[in-house]
Amino acid sequence: MIRKLIIANRAEIAVRLIRACREMGISPVAVYSEADASALHVRLADAAVCIGPAPAADSYLRIDRLIDAARQTGADAVHPGYGFLSENAEFAEAVQGADLTWVGPPPSAIRQMGSKTQARALMQQAGVPIVPGYQGWTDDATSTSNKALSAAAEAIGYPVLVKAAGGGGGRGMRIVSEAAELASAVTGARAEALAAFGDPALFLEKYIQHGRHIELQVFGDAHGDVVHLGERECSIQRRHQKVIEESPSPLLMAHPELRAAMGQAAVAAAAAVGYQNAGTIEFIVDPQALSFYFLEMNTRLQVEHPVTESVTGLDLVRLQLRVAAGEPLPFTQADVQLRGHALECRVYAEDPAQGYLPSVGKILLAGEPRGPGIRVDGGFATGDTVSPYYDALLAKVVASAVNRDDAIERMQAALAQTVYLGLTTNVLFLRAILAHPDFRAGSATTQFLEQQFGTWQPASVSPPPEVFIAAALADTLAARAGGAGLADHAGDPTGDPFSPWRQADGFRLGGR
Repeated sequence: MIRKLIIANRAEIAVRLIRACREMGISPVAVYSEADASALHVRLADAAVCIGPAPAADSYLRIDRLIDAARQTGADAVHPGYGFLSENAEFAEAVQGADLTWVGPPPSAIRQMGSKTQARALMQQAGVPIVPGYQGWTDDATSTSNKALSAAAEAIGYPVLVKAAGGGGGRGMRIVSEAAELASAVTGARAEALAAFGDPALFLEKYIQHGRHIELQVFGDAHGDVVHLGERECSIQRRHQKVIEESPSPLLMAHPELRAAMGQAAVAAAAAVGYQNAGTIEFIVDPQALSFYFLEMNTRLQVEHPVTESVTGLDLVRLQLRVAAGEPLPFTQADVQLRGHALECRVYAEDPAQGYLPSVGKILLAGEPRGPGIRVDGGFATGDTVSPYYDALLAKVVASAVNRDDAIERMQAALAQTVYLGLTTNVLFLRAILAHPDFRAGSATTQFLEQQFGTWQPASVSPPPEVFIAAALADTLAARAGGAGLADHAGDPTGDPFSPWRQADGFRLGGR
């Protein structure tokens, strides 16, 4: 079994991995950049190693420094988390070359599924449905020239998606509605793909309008067994970045035969590349035709894995560590059951009302919800600083209940208790999504946010009524204790050192 684990990541996912290590008796070792020297994951780990300056390219993306950190601390395994180097085959090979256990899939599977065009060809061979499209030959410049792409787009029929061959996450991707838009879309996508992935190769896919983004969690071991752990619906997304995820999918709940077919396809896709450990097969579903198509495979643990944990009762990180150590999966496909309903909301330090402008700075107070069916995977605490160098994800709030309606209500209550004072967050935005009739009906598509929340503004910028009620109660308590209430600026008979009534500095709700 693994004894000491290097966690090659930061923030929320690093904290999540540390928690699993504690439960399994594994010593967690953190790595950090200079900007993260006092971060929560550093404080929670048994040991921590600085791997460079704040920019990720000089720290979290430095394979050599991560391997050195493992050697320096005597670690025997490396978990990459998600993002950064988690889907980098060279990193996986470097870890294995240093006689360390890689907690992830074989480098060959990462490499095969990392190329979107190669993955499409593999899935076609494995009998997995793929979106109609055109990829040409990526080593032949003429086949992916603007002229060739234009002819292919006409043959496919607009709208089409221009996509980068070497990456994901929405980068190097453009929706093209008509021929006149294609040239500029190709130029922009090529430049973005080259900058993000070092590869300007593009391919085309038919754009499925009003599609549903549904993915299946898969798991494989070194003994040839592959299973799926049910689906997650991720249709609530902005620019191909997920915002809210849930399991089971509202669409598949009404069509169990479609769920069965997608499960079989997901297992076939993973088996086709000899997959081991945790992975996700992403599909786009046409809800009218009830047809589905392979999009891509994420060869790592997903951000939204807690949703699957909530409905299956399985701990995916513990499974990852055991499978990486050579153990077989402790269950079969027949043992996997989905119970109840779970949602995950990603809480970001950003302002959706101002073009999703990131918010950075010190967290004056972090308040996370508690209660039955509520789980919070967070990476920050009171006093921590959110820097401009990394992703703005603060926490993931997960709510589970016996059915979808109850889970939504529980999530609304949980978000109402979620605060990160000192920063602007997207909590009000999330609550507005959950309250929308289309979301409540389970009919939202991947275009939902663009169509319904493109110009969203919060209903009010005033403090909520409970703030004023609390102020009035505090004043009443002060008066009953013998003070003069609001008129008494010299002291506070309630004894609260943080009361605004104790201050003589011009305090006023909403500003000085």
